[in-house]
Amino acid sequence: MRFHIATIIVCLVSGTTLVATEPGRLPRSSTNAKKSQPNRINGRNTPLLLVSSAAFGEELWPDETPDHGEYQLVAPKQVFGPPEGEPRKTLFQWSYGTSFEGGIDLEKDAIQTDRPDFVEASTTVGRGVLQIESGYTYTRNKDADDNSITHNAGEVLVRYGVLQDWLELRLGVFPFSQVVGNPSPAVTNSGLEDLYVGAKIGLTPQEGWWPEMSIVPQMTVPTGHNSVTSNKWLPGINWLYGWDVNDFIGVGGSTQFNSAVDDGTSQKYTEWAQAFTINYALTEDVGAYTEWFAFFPTGADSEQVQHYIDGGFTYRPTPDMQFDIRAGLGLTDASDDYFVGTGFSIRIK
Repeated sequence: MRFHIATIIVCLVSGTTLVATEPGRLPRSSTNAKKSQPNRINGRNTPLLLVSSAAFGEELWPDETPDHGEYQLVAPKQVFGPPEGEPRKTLFQWSYGTSFEGGIDLEKDAIQTDRPDFVEASTTVGRGVLQIESGYTYTRNKDADDNSITHNAGEVLVRYGVLQDWLELRLGVFPFSQVVGNPSPAVTNSGLEDLYVGAKIGLTPQEGWWPEMSIVPQMTVPTGHNSVTSNKWLPGINWLYGWDVNDFIGVGGSTQFNSAVDDGTSQKYTEWAQAFTINYALTEDVGAYTEWFAFFPTGADSEQVQHYIDGGFTYRPTPDMQFDIRAGLGLTDASDDYFVGTGFSIRIK
């Protein structure tokens, strides 16, 4: 009799926190978690009746063989980062979700380039991938104090993915030829601009309205022709962000802070550059873009604010090649009057 009374008391107390039900009515586990040990009362095996213990984030399910009366511990499966076996394409993610897209998929995605728009791609090229982007730009300025024509032929940017898919190294070599008509007589200079070096780090994938982002620590090295070199090491940083709105439209932005040299005083100052672009997927292989970008000098004596608008088209004959054309207009007196250009990029995996 004492045994029966004790059993009833245990059941009443347990009923406030435990759920008792028939094993056949519980959902069955599809995992191979270790089975819990049976509870022993009075020398008999009695199954534990704990289920869905929310406080510990664990669940106890019946064994596949109900006759044994045993339950097994199953921890909810949580996935952090990319699917198992796949490399991480960005350094961080916005939340601990089961979806982890972002970066570039070399098996599925076509080449994504930093040209021809001012806003560069928010993706890296991928580990072990060599991408070479080149082009030509004709720039015309008819200001009274700067009447010039500039040809930039080459504009070579070399991008190479190292160590991880989210990290790439960058090297830029920019040949130029410039005819300056004022003051008279006209002077022609040609050579290389200062060498550009940098690295791009893929930060986050897009998650809803949270953007895909990357950051580019960069610098120019004073190796250029004496007519254009700054004669100083000029570091800077470029923050890139973008959203795929749908299959047709994508938007992106760029916020840069770079060191620059005032032409009038030869003193260093900080230049803030801001840009926004809208990309259009006209077909699977043809794209277009429209864009605004501007330069805002801070601490300069003679440099002034410059605003531009531009647009262009891209064409990919293969997933690893791209041709582009572009044209733009200056919107302020300090800006160049207009520019046109074309380019070619190739990806080597």
